[in-house]
Formats: sequence, structure tokens, C-alpha cells
Amino acid sequence: MSKPAVSVFVFGIYAACLACMLLIAPNVLLGLFRIPATTDVWIRIVGMLLLYLGGYYMLAARTEAVAFFRLSVWLRMSVIAFFGVFVLLGVAPPVLLLFGAVDFAMAAWTWGALRNAP
Repeated sequence: MSKPAVSVFVFGIYAACLACMLLIAPNVLLGLFRIPATTDVWIRIVGMLLLYLGGYYMLAARTEAVAFFRLSVWLRMSVIAFFGVFVLLGVAPPVLLLFGAVDFAMAAWTWGALRNAP
């Protein structure tokens, strides 16, 4: 795999692992970040969607889908902006910005790998 593909594959693994936590034990993950526990099904639906996205990222990496890599950089970098707005509106706790920061950092890794790719 190319360096950009590796960065995207790692992000796919991260997404899949986070998804498994949301599907299997969402309140454990929420508790780690001092987010109130929930019994609402939406957290598991988010986990399911994140698992699917992780699969897309891993497949895109394995097939060297460079156009996907490029689009994913901008989409993943925008996550922190959306989370920031949610926090500013008071509908999400500030700790959510940590997840946005991970997305941003991993997107920056992909961006750098794409810039340095032959």
C-alpha cells in the first residue's frame, strides 16, 4: 500500500474500533469522556454507520482510490468545525472536540502523504 493508502487504512481501523465500542458498550466509551450514559438506540445506529464507513475506508485504501483519499481529507478536516459549532450552540459537550481533533490529525496525515506521493 502507498503511504496515503496506509493513512486511510489506519483511519478505517480507528473508525471500526470506535464503532465496535458504540455498538457493544456505548456507555463505557461515553463514560471515559464524561458524557452522560444513554439507553437511546441512536448511539448504536451511529456505531453501525461508523462501522460501515470504516469498511469503506479500508476498501478504498486497499484499492488505492486516490480520489477518495483526496475527498476524505477535506471531509474529515471539516468534522472539527461541525463539532465546534455543536459545542458553541450548547448541544454537545466540549470533549467532543477531541474526536474532531483525531479526525483532523488523521486527515492531515493523509494530506501530507498525498503531497509527498510520487
